[in-house]
Amino acid sequence: MKPVELARARGDLVAFAAEVLASLSRCDQRRWGETYLRGLMLDGRRKSIEPMAARLEGGDEQCLQQFVNQSPWEWEPVRERLALRMSAAIEPLAWIIDDTGFPKAGRYSVGVARQYSGTLGKVGNCQIGVSVSAASEGASCPLDWRLFLPEAWDEDAERRAKAHLPAGERHREKWRLALEMLDELRHWGLSPPPVVADAGYGEVTAFRTALEERGLSYLVEVKAATSAYAPEITAEQPPWRGSGRKPAARYRKPPASLRALALQAGFAATCEVVWREGSRGPMAARFLALRVRPANVALRRAHGAQLPIRWLLCQWPEGEAEPSKYWLANLPAEATLFELVRLAKLRWRIELDYRELKDALGLDHFEGRSFRGWHHHVTLVSLAHGFLTLQRLNPKADAPA
Repeated sequence: MKPVELARARGDLVAFAAEVLASLSRCDQRRWGETYLRGLMLDGRRKSIEPMAARLEGGDEQCLQQFVNQSPWEWEPVRERLALRMSAAIEPLAWIIDDTGFPKAGRYSVGVARQYSGTLGKVGNCQIGVSVSAASEGASCPLDWRLFLPEAWDEDAERRAKAHLPAGERHREKWRLALEMLDELRHWGLSPPPVVADAGYGEVTAFRTALEERGLSYLVEVKAATSAYAPEITAEQPPWRGSGRKPAARYRKPPASLRALALQAGFAATCEVVWREGSRGPMAARFLALRVRPANVALRRAHGAQLPIRWLLCQWPEGEAEPSKYWLANLPAEATLFELVRLAKLRWRIELDYRELKDALGLDHFEGRSFRGWHHHVTLVSLAHGFLTLQRLNPKADAPA
């Protein structure tokens, strides 16, 4: 935002900051929290503390450093207030799980390692943050974050000490971090909409099973080679010979791949779906929806002999020999093709958010090394994004640029 735009919105920002930072016990913490938000939203190439302090009226680099890196305020109550406020405003169609990279130099920033980052499109030296965002067609906002810790950090006492990493923070897979956040959001009193995620999460059988154990609906991207049966194929009971333990029901045929099931249905079974209006006209493609029984050893252990029936959604470009994308969903049998497609395509909101969070609000500009500092920074960036989202949703407010 330009200084004049920020000045016009100052009253709204002060009220918003007072609400979401109310859990901070000291008035100076709340004051520096509001100041940091102004620094994040004010125009400027870098959103690290030193350049923000130089641009801000009343900015004090030392005080901002203390507030973000050393001050012991808890970020969870702040995120809870943000999640409740933004969920009421957005009325989300889905909670979208994703992760993003924070490129780093050196090896002492908390969680840094040479690892694959979709942001970089390659393996690079970076941190990885996992987020859960509330999303509707018109708005979205990150509600919660976790920092992914590579296994190498578990036993590296020197780096753990320099990053002030709590003893209980250990390596956990990204999908487990996502489950922690979903549990936390529900603990805050939020009613979960369907969970949407890419194949990095959807391909994990344990993740899908854990969502179902929690009673959560999902639509997640998977790979074409994922195994499944057609819905009419069921486990069969082998004949009992009259002695010994009765044999368990089992599937006599090997499962097919999702690709094979889609090809069996054929392109003629696809329908064109327009899921939203884009900047250049309607967004449309051809899709195929089938009922299938996802199949593997872990699913048989989780569900017993009869594997449950789920939705398979495929995007099949015209003129192509096979679908380009596949999703599995446990939505009700009466779900429509449009409902499935709308959820699958809602992930564009998170790509847009990550771009704004990084390019405009400095999500990956934090230069501190500590675990606490990282969480403070991503929380405050999420607050800034939430405020701008509310301004855009408010027809009486001047929409931010």
